[in-house]
Amino acid sequence: MSVTVRAHRDGDCAYLTPSGQFDLAHVATIVEEIADAEASIDGCPVVEVDLGGVERLDGTGAVLLAHLLDRLEKSGPTTHISQSRNPRAARLIALYRQSRPDVPSKPRKIGVLPRVGAAATRMPSLLYRLADFVGRSAAVVPKAALAPRSIDWRSVPSLVQQIGADGLPVASAANFLIGVIVGFLGVSQLTRFGATAYVPQLVVVAQFRELGPLVTAIVVAGRSGAGIASEIATMKVSEEIDALRSIGLDPMRWLVIPRCLALVLALPLLTWVGDLLALLGGLVATMSRAGMPFREYVTATANAITARDLFGGLVKTPFLAMAIGLIACGQGLVTHGGAAAVGTRTTSAVVQSIFGVIAISALFTWLYALLKI
Repeated sequence: MSVTVRAHRDGDCAYLTPSGQFDLAHVATIVEEIADAEASIDGCPVVEVDLGGVERLDGTGAVLLAHLLDRLEKSGPTTHISQSRNPRAARLIALYRQSRPDVPSKPRKIGVLPRVGAAATRMPSLLYRLADFVGRSAAVVPKAALAPRSIDWRSVPSLVQQIGADGLPVASAANFLIGVIVGFLGVSQLTRFGATAYVPQLVVVAQFRELGPLVTAIVVAGRSGAGIASEIATMKVSEEIDALRSIGLDPMRWLVIPRCLALVLALPLLTWVGDLLALLGGLVATMSRAGMPFREYVTATANAITARDLFGGLVKTPFLAMAIGLIACGQGLVTHGGAAAVGTRTTSAVVQSIFGVIAISALFTWLYALLKI
C-alpha cells in the first residue's frame, strides 16, 4: 500500500488521515506527503488526526509525524489525535512528542550538501513511481483495445486543437528565432573560412535532426504539459477522479490515453511547421548578414534537405510526446491536498517533462551516431 497523508478542510477544522507504512523504508515519500499536507491545511485553528489507516509505524515514522504536530501547534493550531482507531500508534507518537527538546524559534538553515543528499535519497523513489506509472499505462492499452468505449474519444479533437492549433504560434515563433540564431552563428563562423555557402546546410541539419523536435517539445512541455498536469491535479483534489472510478471508468483510460494520443498526433505536425519556419529564419539571417541572394539560399537549402535528416528528427517526436503526456498525467494523478499541491505538481511536471525530453533527444542522438545514420 502506498504511503499517503490526506488532508481536507471543513470550516475551521482540518482533518489529517495518514495511511500506509510509516517506516524507514518509505521515509522519502513520507517527507513529501507531510510537506504537501502541511501546506494544504495552513491557517486552520483545529487539526484532527486519524491514525486508523496507518498499517505500520516505526520510530522514524513516529518522529516525522510528531515533528509535524509540533510544528502545527507552534504556528497556532490545536492538534488532537484520535486514540480509538489506532491506540498503539497514538501512544508512540505521543512518546516522541514528550521526549523531543524544544524546537528553536528560528529554523536551522539547510546547507547545499544536505539538500543534494535529500534529493539523491528521493531519486530511487521517484524512478520507482515513474516506472510503475509507465508500466500501468502500458498495461491498460490492451484492455482499452478490447473495450474502446472506455476511452473518451470525443475529447481527442479538442485536445489536438488545444495542443496543436492553439500552440502553433508559440512553437512557430520559437523555431523561427532558432533558425535566425543558427543562421547568424553560421555566418559569423563560416565566413572566416570562406564557407558561407554552407550556412543553409548547417541550418537544415541542425534544425531537422536536433533543434526542431527538441525546441518544439520543450515549448509543448511548458505550455500543454503544464495545462494537462494542472487540469488532472485539480480533478484529483476536487475528487472528480474518485467520481470517475465510482461510475466504473478507469482514469488511466479515460484521461491519460486521450491526452497522450493528442500529443502524439500534434507534436510531429508542430515540429514540421517549425522546421519550415526555421528555414525562413535562416534565410533572413543569411541574407541580412552575408548578402546571399534569395535564389541561391533556396537552391542550397533544397539540395541540403534529405529524407534522412527530415525523418531522423520526426521519428523522435512520438517518443517525446509520450514522455510529456505520461509525466504530466502522472504528476496530476498523484496530487492530493489543496491549491498549493496543484501548483507544486504542475511545476514538477514541467521540470520533469523538459528533462525527459532532453534525455530522450540525447539518447536518439547517441543511437544515430552509433548506427551512423
